[in-house]
Amino acid sequence: MKRVAISDRLFDIFKWIFLILFTLATLYPILNTLAVAFNDGLDALRGGIYLWPRTFTLDNFKAVLAKQSLLNAAFISVARTVIATLSQLFLTSLLAYILSRKEFIFRTPVTLLFIFTMYLNAGIIPNYMWLNKIGLTNTFWVYILPGMISAFNLLVIRTYIHGIPESLVESAKIDGASHIRIFWSIILPLCKPVLATVALFIAVGQWNSWFDAMLYNGFNEKLSTLQYELMKLLSSVTSQGANANDMQNAAQAGGGGMVTPTSVRAATTIVTALPIVCLYPFLQKYFISGLTIGGVKG
Repeated sequence: MKRVAISDRLFDIFKWIFLILFTLATLYPILNTLAVAFNDGLDALRGGIYLWPRTFTLDNFKAVLAKQSLLNAAFISVARTVIATLSQLFLTSLLAYILSRKEFIFRTPVTLLFIFTMYLNAGIIPNYMWLNKIGLTNTFWVYILPGMISAFNLLVIRTYIHGIPESLVESAKIDGASHIRIFWSIILPLCKPVLATVALFIAVGQWNSWFDAMLYNGFNEKLSTLQYELMKLLSSVTSQGANANDMQNAAQAGGGGMVTPTSVRAATTIVTALPIVCLYPFLQKYFISGLTIGGVKG
């Protein structure tokens, strides 16, 4: 039996202690938020809630979900997330493939042009004036078209494509395949890891976005997003939290008891994060492999 050195054993002990503490530090905020979300609001004000609710209730979620416009806002959020993710993924990957081809003589200046946009931005007011001038404000497409191409995602996908053996592309050209066929049949299937990673980034960004809804469609409730509606609800409950007699207003529509800004904030966090948490396990395999993009290869 091979003897293990004391230094190796000590390293393993400290390693596992560190990993356990790191895991607990990562999971505790999530578990605590869950406990507060399922706990009675007034009882939560007493403190002492850590990993399990002391007085179980669903009133906080009833207060969040009781808003009439929430269903339409959820549909808008799902629609913008799906459409924006698919369109951005396809167009960005197509442009990345074009910029990775040596025969495209303008690939360097075009790439520099996109990199330039990562460092300079006109600002909120010029962007609003421009989008309003071309008629995108007060429309659904203001969520989709302005961010159709992401310079960062473009560079990530292009870097991954550079790692694909050029012999595959050359063989396809010899067989008479066009660039569109090469992109669709060879490049896209081989880019599944990076596409899944980028898709998760885009989906999370679109799902969590509320500022563009407030800025461009703030007066059109039919185009409001779920995050914006929850933000307004949270702001309303928080402003009313200064008066203890008004804390229960948001839960009355659901037939519940007391809610507080803290409990509604926790419930809002859970409602917001749940769809992304459910999506991640299906993309985990590709996401982990996609994170190694750009790593040093031996």
